[in-house]
Amino acid sequence: MAITFLFCLFTGRFLYVQVFWREELLSRALDQWTREIPVVAERGKIFDRNGELLAGNQTAYSVYARANAVTDPSGAADVLSALLKVPREEIAAKLSDRSRSEITLLKQAEKSLVQSIEGSGLAGVYYSRDNKRVYPYGSLASQVLGFTAMGSEGVTGVERFYDDFLKGENGQILYETDLVGKEIEGTAASYLPATEGLDIRLTLDYRIQALAEEVMGRTLAETSALAARCIVLDPQDFGVLAMVNLPAYDLNDPPRNDMEALNRLSRNCLVSDIYEPGSTFKIVTAAADLEEWRKGNGAAFSPRFVFPSSRTRSVDGTTIKCWSDHKNGKHANQTLAEALNNSCNPCFVDIALSLGKETFYSYLGAFGFGKATGIDFSGEAVGMLIPEGSVRDCDLARIGFGQTIALSPLQLACAAASAVNGGYYYTPHILEEVFSDDGYVAVKTGKKLLRRTVSEETSRLLSSMLEGVVKEGSGKHAYIEGYRVAGKTGTAQKYENGAIAQGKYVSSFVGYFPADAPQYLCLIIVDEPQGSYYGSTVAAPCAKEIFEGIIGFAGIPPQGGSI
Repeated sequence: MAITFLFCLFTGRFLYVQVFWREELLSRALDQWTREIPVVAERGKIFDRNGELLAGNQTAYSVYARANAVTDPSGAADVLSALLKVPREEIAAKLSDRSRSEITLLKQAEKSLVQSIEGSGLAGVYYSRDNKRVYPYGSLASQVLGFTAMGSEGVTGVERFYDDFLKGENGQILYETDLVGKEIEGTAASYLPATEGLDIRLTLDYRIQALAEEVMGRTLAETSALAARCIVLDPQDFGVLAMVNLPAYDLNDPPRNDMEALNRLSRNCLVSDIYEPGSTFKIVTAAADLEEWRKGNGAAFSPRFVFPSSRTRSVDGTTIKCWSDHKNGKHANQTLAEALNNSCNPCFVDIALSLGKETFYSYLGAFGFGKATGIDFSGEAVGMLIPEGSVRDCDLARIGFGQTIALSPLQLACAAASAVNGGYYYTPHILEEVFSDDGYVAVKTGKKLLRRTVSEETSRLLSSMLEGVVKEGSGKHAYIEGYRVAGKTGTAQKYENGAIAQGKYVSSFVGYFPADAPQYLCLIIVDEPQGSYYGSTVAAPCAKEIFEGIIGFAGIPPQGGSI
């Protein structure tokens, strides 16, 4: 009985070791009897929509050591310390650490340095090819593209979001070694090839991106603003053509040693930050009114309705004036089109209150406020929208002209695009396709309709009004002779600790062209410009310059500027 028990015990132990420990023991044996030199996969490249390289690779090398195979740790430490410019004590400690089979001494080394190490004849020290990420345009679209951790893993931006496609899979070269890690002469190496990462093509157009960065950079300097930002969107599918966040940083030399600066400069504020938009939001309020009027809602104001002249509204004790009252430039009675031209707050208060909380909030939801747009980018903000059940009349009144609501610039750009493109709200996207060198397309994006916001009839009517804003109203600094540009200006006061921050404004403009069939939509935001701070004089001219540049390199012929 005892013999049978012992037999079963040993048999069970044998089976347990052979079956359950098999993978771990094989791994230990492989590590003990082989030396592995990694074959680093080449990271996929990033291109713009036209095939222009935005992120590529440069050959570099990684230097390794196997402590068990280093025959002269002291001498090796002397040589490597001099070559690598690293304290000798640090190198010596690594070469004496026999608890690890592989020690990384340096990554992304230049070829000349590797040749010097190779020429020194150090036993147990070797190298393998690596990749260094390079960005041909330096700081161009830095917050969109993002950067990698020493050429491998994506850390921010597109590099992070699409890392699974870009990174590939590393391979190995395996050499048989003895117990102390020395290569056994006469044995053949085993080669496990690396799988290269896939390339990706973005919706960005580097020409528009570079143009927008130049324009916004000049504005940033001339106005001494805190920041200057811009989105250029294709209203027909919500593909992102450009995203500008200034100040920026050089992707080839990110400030890795200053985490505060790195986090601040690498943040894509157009997607991740929120703000009160001010009068640019009146596009949404006007769209809601016109759509309800078209549906026959008696609470809506018709395009022919005449609002009273410049006046003061009081709602729940909150006083709301037209900006012209502050400048002693009262305007006369006005239609909705003229109210957009004059950017008269009380008219949009009238609309919001007349439509009522339930109806107005249904449009806020349709236009995507209080929820993510779904863009293919990490860290998207959803904004701040007072819950419908908690909103007061004074809140609703202020939302009507772009206060008491906070949203991301991307949300506003998408909402404006939907209001003027026929009422179609698509998922905004940065990726166009994922593909390999042999032409295989792994992923291809297209326009994805999420919902309808307004009818095509409403959209056409609103667009004709916004074209008037540029031709005759506050947006005239964006007017281009022979081209049908439309848009809306905004000048929003900033708040600090719940109170208005005196002298601090956000100047903005959202514009697009052609007005009758939008192809390019541009949102301009200048944060705290010094001197002139009106969106009409600070932001609208930026959009004009960008549109003129697009017209030039796209060869867009004049259409005539009539409404």
